[in-house]
Amino acid sequence: MTSDKHFHTIIIGAGPGGLACAAVLAQKGIDVLVLERSRRIGPKVCAGGVTWSGLARHLPDELVEKHFNSQHIRTGRQKTVITSPEPIISTINRENLGQWMAAKASRSGATIKTGTHVTAITEKEVITSSARFTYDFLVGADGSNSLVRRYLQIPVVHMGAGVQYLLTGNFTDMVWHLDPDQFATGYAWIFPHKDCASVGAYANRADMSPKVLQEKLHHWMAKHGMNTAGLKAEAATINFDFRGWHFGNRFLVGDAAGLASGLTGEGIYSAVCSGEAAARTIMDPVHKDVQLAKLIKKHRRHTRLLHLCGANNQFAQIILETLVAALRVKIIHFSALEMGE
Repeated sequence: MTSDKHFHTIIIGAGPGGLACAAVLAQKGIDVLVLERSRRIGPKVCAGGVTWSGLARHLPDELVEKHFNSQHIRTGRQKTVITSPEPIISTINRENLGQWMAAKASRSGATIKTGTHVTAITEKEVITSSARFTYDFLVGADGSNSLVRRYLQIPVVHMGAGVQYLLTGNFTDMVWHLDPDQFATGYAWIFPHKDCASVGAYANRADMSPKVLQEKLHHWMAKHGMNTAGLKAEAATINFDFRGWHFGNRFLVGDAAGLASGLTGEGIYSAVCSGEAAARTIMDPVHKDVQLAKLIKKHRRHTRLLHLCGANNQFAQIILETLVAALRVKIIHFSALEMGE
């Protein structure tokens, strides 16, 4: 099989990171191909929360379902409400976000092929089930189970897991429940959307298996009067094992790079930030991306705190209770737990 076409940059994965990268490159007239295995761009298991310090303030109003200027935080011993003049977190529909970003990249000149399964990667080619393409630069934006990362022989050890249910109804409060006795270093959440809410839980897989996490979530939901009968659980893994993002003419962005927060599971802003950084570095090899450097610094801080809490359940209890108390009396700002600035 001969190569069908040469592209300056091939991006595998049409999530937020891949599409952000494609848009920046295409706007500068660079020949970009985005390959996405799903037939439709956007749908993904995701609570749909975006922080004001990260992505929310840059999105058009029509993409935002609800804004939240307050966060209800509960632990085994405390209940507090954190407030801010600006929205702390907003909720979005991931499919709508994906479609909006894809349209932006397409208008800029990027070629996007959906329903395309990449079967192999070589030093010069990306091979799909129906075609071969050569490249100058390759970007892996293909999620936690990244084929590009495997091609680069970069292992993944540190993974988180999330499970959620979508409950119909009008939910008013955004809730975080931190309790090491129930969720180890993770938490349960209620993220209200326009006509439903994502109700779920997240934890480091080293501290709790996905099966146990789901059982704990069921118990927590029942305790708070939420019924899962007839509802389908949605689950996803989250790679936070960051070991670099720039490897010669190849890049990893977002979850493929392990840039999601291991502490909270937040990953959309990390994907967009790293996708744009990869694009700028492709265009200018000596580019030093300040935003990505700040994000990596926060990521490492989150990972250190996660491992510190995971070492001992009682120690985790003390740390989390102290953290929430510090949020309550405004010693630290909620943005310290976010990946944005």
